Order: sequence, then C-alpha cells, then structure tokens
Amino acid sequence: MQIGVSLPIRELKNDLVAVRDFAQAAEGLGLTHLRIPEQIIRPSTGHLHEPMTFLAYMAAFTKTIELVPSVIILPARQTGLFAKQAAELDVLTDSRFRLGIGVGGSREEYQAQGIDFHTRGRRCSEQMVLLKKLWTEPEVSFNGEFHQLEGVGIDPLPSRAIPMWIGGRGLPSRPVIRRIGRLSDGWFVLCSPEEFPEVRDSIYAEAAAVGRDQAELGMEAGVAVVGPRQSEWKQRVIGWHQLGLTHLCLRTLGGELKATEHLPTLERAVAELPDEVRQ
Repeated sequence: MQIGVSLPIRELKNDLVAVRDFAQAAEGLGLTHLRIPEQIIRPSTGHLHEPMTFLAYMAAFTKTIELVPSVIILPARQTGLFAKQAAELDVLTDSRFRLGIGVGGSREEYQAQGIDFHTRGRRCSEQMVLLKKLWTEPEVSFNGEFHQLEGVGIDPLPSRAIPMWIGGRGLPSRPVIRRIGRLSDGWFVLCSPEEFPEVRDSIYAEAAAVGRDQAELGMEAGVAVVGPRQSEWKQRVIGWHQLGLTHLCLRTLGGELKATEHLPTLERAVAELPDEVRQ
C-alpha cells in the first residue's frame, strides 16, 4: 500500500518556507504522494491556492514524491486549456503527476464561471475521454455533446496518459460509480469501511462491463492522525490495508494544530505506522 499525506495548506497559507519544508520532509520520510485541495472561486472554504499553479511551484523543490490535486472540479474548467496545463505539469514533474477529479457541488462556482451546473456529470465523463486523447495523440478529432475538435493537439505531450482518479463526497451515486469503473484509473474512497465492499463491487461490475481488469483500478482512503480519536488511527490504517486498498493518505488536518505542529505530527505518525502496511 502506497502511503502519502495531505498538505495542510489551510494552516500553512502563504508560508512558502513551511510548504517547502513539509513537502521535502514528506519525501524524505519515504511517503509516496502529496495531495492538495482545489479551489477556484467558492464561498467559505478557507485559504486554498489554485492547485495546478501551486503544484508547478512544488515540482521545483521535490524530486520523487507524486503530486496529486484532490480533486480538480473538472467540468468547471475549459478542457483544452486544462489538457495543456496538466501535460505541462506532468512534464515538469517527470511524470510525478496524478490527477484527482470530481464534479463538485457548488452552484455558485459554476455560475461564477458561466458553466451549466446541471450537466456537470455528463460533461466530466466526456472531458475524461477527450483528455486521454489529447494526452496521447498528436492530432485529435472529436465530436461530442460539449466538445467539437478537428485535427488539433497539444505539444509537448506528456509521456503517458496522465492517471485520472475520481473523488466525491460520501457514498458515490450510480453515475459516479459508472464513471469510476468505466473511465478512471482509481478512486478516492470517502465511504466508511463498512460501506466500502458494496461500493467497490459495484465499481468492479462497471469495469467488467466494458472489458476492463479490476486490477487496473487504484483505491485510496484517508486517515486522520490527529483529533479526539487519534489513538485509534493505527487500527483504521490496518483496517483499510486489510480491505485491499492500493493507497492511503495520512492527514494532520482536523486536530486544531498550529502551523508549526503539522510537520512533527507527521514525523511521529510515520514512525508509528504499523509494520504490516509499510512498503
């Protein structure tokens, strides 16, 4: 199981030295990936940087750790421009970029950008198909519900089809399950361990329906290592490992830590990881 961490950017804010120190420490501790949240324009979500720009900055002072926005609200972004931005970030990181995507639930965000909130699910599915073509073909023609392209492409191309993982709140809806199983490379698990097997099997059924091998799909849950139940976090890590997850994300968020406390908290958590989940 690959183990990463969420960047506590709401607490670190514009302290770029602290951001660098946290990211480099995570890399030095052997963590495999670093996740940061998304914000374009929303009410009441706190201090968040635009993730694609911020990850390009972080690419300059990291070497091995995978950089993961979780998640980009994809239908709120223009597809061709985003394809170029993602390809550029993948090149800058030497293929250390994994793209988390979702459709979001903020009407205000869609309204502010002049994009139809009600078609976001269908738009996202079409975007995923088109993005894969734009990342793997030098010249693309495409005729969809939302996109019409004829003989165009981006340059430079990434070295591969950038992995696309899907996330959403709580139990995924049937359309999201279908999107995960048929189009994605993995999913961010936000249901409970008790709910997980049924959701997983539904996703696997969708993958099988289009001839995909379920082993192609990654699965990642998050575990907070702070807060009122912090003494139980190691058991939750073991539990997710036993359920067969491919990835896990540690979180120092949620415990009302001071900005300076996140890094030592992460260091303690990594030192205390159960032996059976270490790579």
